[in-house]
Amino acid sequence: MAPSGQVAEKQVPPEPERGRELKSWRCLVFYLCFYGFMAQMRPGESFITPYLLSPDKNFTRKQVTNEITPVLSYSYLAVLVPVFLLTDYLRYKPVLLLQALSYICVWLLLLFGTSVLHMQFMELFYSVTMAARIAYSSYIFSLVRPARYQRMAGYSRTAVLLGVFTSSVLGQLLVTVGRLSFSTLNYISLAFLTFSLLLALFLKRPKRSLFFNRSAPVRSGASPSELDQMNVGPGRPEGRKLGWTLLDTVRNSTLVRMLWELGDNLRLPQLRLWSVWWVFNSAGYYLIVYYVHILWNVVNPTTDTTTVYNGGADAASTLLGAITSFAAGFVTIRWALWAELVIAGVTAVQAGLIFLMYSTSSIWLCYMAFVLFRGSYQFLVPIATFQIASSLSKELCALVFGVNTFLATVLKTTITLVVSDKRGLGLAVHKQFLIYFAYFLVMSAAYFLGAVLVGLRHLREGRHQPLPLAQELRSPEEKAAQLLSVQPAALPLATENGVWATGPAPLEQSQQLETKA
Repeated sequence: MAPSGQVAEKQVPPEPERGRELKSWRCLVFYLCFYGFMAQMRPGESFITPYLLSPDKNFTRKQVTNEITPVLSYSYLAVLVPVFLLTDYLRYKPVLLLQALSYICVWLLLLFGTSVLHMQFMELFYSVTMAARIAYSSYIFSLVRPARYQRMAGYSRTAVLLGVFTSSVLGQLLVTVGRLSFSTLNYISLAFLTFSLLLALFLKRPKRSLFFNRSAPVRSGASPSELDQMNVGPGRPEGRKLGWTLLDTVRNSTLVRMLWELGDNLRLPQLRLWSVWWVFNSAGYYLIVYYVHILWNVVNPTTDTTTVYNGGADAASTLLGAITSFAAGFVTIRWALWAELVIAGVTAVQAGLIFLMYSTSSIWLCYMAFVLFRGSYQFLVPIATFQIASSLSKELCALVFGVNTFLATVLKTTITLVVSDKRGLGLAVHKQFLIYFAYFLVMSAAYFLGAVLVGLRHLREGRHQPLPLAQELRSPEEKAAQLLSVQPAALPLATENGVWATGPAPLEQSQQLETKA
């Protein structure tokens, strides 16, 4: 038998091999971050609405509000689930290419389209790009070892945020200082998007994914995933009928087992609370983001393009969102006791900011209110993400975020159909913001009522809710270590513009900080 020291020496990779691995890791990180940065370079995006309302396109405000913009919600609901499944089945890269091609189609239609139907198709392609943001946030984690998830999340998040911020600032400078027309700005955006498509062609295609292309079964001594641990049930006895065979197949399918497991986890009060917040607040947040550019045009209906500061407002909101997301990692309170009150307070502030946007006649106050509104939402996103993910496996985490995102999209689409669409109430954008103010106000009241009930229950019991201190007192920052095994699963959060709050959703982020005007 060889001495233990010799065995240890055999297990250590040779120094040249470790050097090559480190060099390969650095090259991979640089290319992925560079691609993530360039994919956000769309300097004309902040000015799409004023471009549609300008003499170049000459659409009316009613057409943009009640006929064109609502299509984004409908088409996003239609493509969200198929794109999510295709992302995993095709192993990310084809969906990244689809996203790049869809962006090019968006700007081609924007530049050369002349009818409302063309603009509706433009919204359809834009919804594909939104749904495909999940591909980048999950792709980057399929190429690196779990030990490097957290670092990769930090690098890629920084690259995407920097890309969004740079794109907004560049667009504002080109309009205000360079005095370029919106049309020229869109041609520049098209050039950037074409370059990002070329970059996507050289991305490495992973060999595995989370659900459809899983790794080989774990060997002895390895840690099985949640799906591997789930009991598939006893083998089917010979002679069973075909009906029972199909029933067993459905019952033992991965999705059914995950849904069964998720049903057990829904008994956790923090999981229920933050999932409800995710669904209702995300729906309201994206409605504000979709229509605020139209509101700005109502408040400041100028024909002088150099006085339109939409890009500056988007850049400021991106920066504040990054700061508040980072600051959320240092909040250390007993979330089992104070979560409802924190959510109620932030939602009440959001309602007040929406009312300010509705009532003010100053474009600068309107800009400021939107920046603060976006920053307050981004403050709660990482907290919600960690609270949901801290007690779930990575597969269940992906399912929860996916279900939450889908339900939020359904709710947002329903509100759009009733409030915005010409087949519904077809309200002007000003009246819509009054509806959204009432929506957030009702949510705030409901959360305050929940906070009062929680407080009364704790007073009656004479002690704190018996949550494990290790979980209850940890801040989102401290839970990052546990999320190292969860990071790849937070897929739908990428959400807002490929920027996720904790690493990988969405969102819309990404669910995850630029979104369609």
